[in-house]
Amino acid sequence: MVRSCEQEIPGWVYVGTLLFFIYFHSVTVSGAPLKQEALDSGVTTLNHSMSLVHRMENLLVMGNSSDVSLRVQTINTDEVKVIQAHSLVLSLQSDVFEELLLGRNNSALVLTETPDCAAVFDKFIRYLYCGDISVRLDQVISLHKLASKYHVWGLQQGLTQYMTQHLSSDSPTGHVVSWYNYALLIGDATLRDSCLQYLSWNLSSVLQSGEWGSISEDLLLSLLQRSDLILQSELELYEALEGWINQNQPVTTTVESALRAVRYCMIPPQHLFRLQKQSLLMVKYYETIRDLLYLAFQFHSASPIQLAKYFDVNCSIFTPRNYLSSSWGSPWIINNPTRDDRSFSFQTQLGPSGHDFSKRVTWNALFSPRWLPLSARSTYTELGAMQPTRTESGRPRIIVTPATSSPDFAGVSFQKTVIVMAKQQGKVVVRHVYNFHQSTEEAGDFLVDADLQRRASEYLIDSSLYLHIVIKPLYHSLLVARK
Repeated sequence: MVRSCEQEIPGWVYVGTLLFFIYFHSVTVSGAPLKQEALDSGVTTLNHSMSLVHRMENLLVMGNSSDVSLRVQTINTDEVKVIQAHSLVLSLQSDVFEELLLGRNNSALVLTETPDCAAVFDKFIRYLYCGDISVRLDQVISLHKLASKYHVWGLQQGLTQYMTQHLSSDSPTGHVVSWYNYALLIGDATLRDSCLQYLSWNLSSVLQSGEWGSISEDLLLSLLQRSDLILQSELELYEALEGWINQNQPVTTTVESALRAVRYCMIPPQHLFRLQKQSLLMVKYYETIRDLLYLAFQFHSASPIQLAKYFDVNCSIFTPRNYLSSSWGSPWIINNPTRDDRSFSFQTQLGPSGHDFSKRVTWNALFSPRWLPLSARSTYTELGAMQPTRTESGRPRIIVTPATSSPDFAGVSFQKTVIVMAKQQGKVVVRHVYNFHQSTEEAGDFLVDADLQRRASEYLIDSSLYLHIVIKPLYHSLLVARK
């Protein structure tokens, strides 16, 4: 109870009045910073909401007028954390708390939590009072569990957004894999897909981190099936897989499934010969992948047309992933990308087959920061005067074409992939991936949402656009004429 003059005021009235003031911003607090927003007719709004938030925080800390004691018990321990709270605040923020409070028999409410959730429970309750919370990478899952359990949906959504925006943050043991596993557990498809995309697009850095050894068998097999992985080479993937198997010692069926998901045709034959002799894993499971290795050596000895006569070349074993090594493409750093058009030439191997090892294709790339469709370009009036074009309304454009055609292209088409890098939390990561095929010269939605004019654009690194162009040769099946 709060004593005022000579009568007692119930605690719930005191807290309710304070909450009323918070929601309607109609209290004058001495010494509070004044925020004025000019309105029509000379009316000004005096906003003291931050001072009221501080008063709510002090109310929680001091326990003034508390009418409920939260006894937070940690599972399988004797540890109990006691928080003096106010039922009105808890009920307003959570329908779960409202129901629990209605069913209690005394002033204490006993809550049982896991150790990780109990450790951050005071931060969770503070959010209910103040509407803000400081979040660390190692606490976000625990807070998300509490927000979900007590139906605090605004906090839950904010924490999900925090996780999707901090996938690239540095942590001692990594966190993306644990967030992916948590997303699977709670059925959050958005968070699950964001984590899986980050792992796929930044696989080379993941393979070099301690987090690689912690991925589950299901996640490993899921990654190995994907063609959008971005990494240096298929050999890098095999060597990382060997390290994961040695560290985790999975059952034989998992090892066999993982080894058969490697695309051996994308590994040069000289490296395949070396692996057959030096890789203890390949020696041990040679019979499991003998047919795939035999097919790989056939692949490296035949032209695309010869191969297509006898095999289904549309299957995944003949499909490259997004390899960053120089045989498959080239990086392209465009300084001050809004200035003018840029062009760039590079060479790739005609195909991944050893048969085409010495054959090269030259590619021309053109970047335009403000390309306009014909309908929006400069026009001439009847008097011959050119009407000016608003170039600032154009959008970035990139075109990638072969410099020449060749009979060697028979049986092969090329998928072009443009990888856009960005710096997030101080780390260079893949920001976006654009794919387009040989029949199309450009990606229609390239950087459609990017504001390259802004120096702090999330698509720029030190005012430069960091791209990597990958050319993926794809073999064609032969068309058989009907007799």
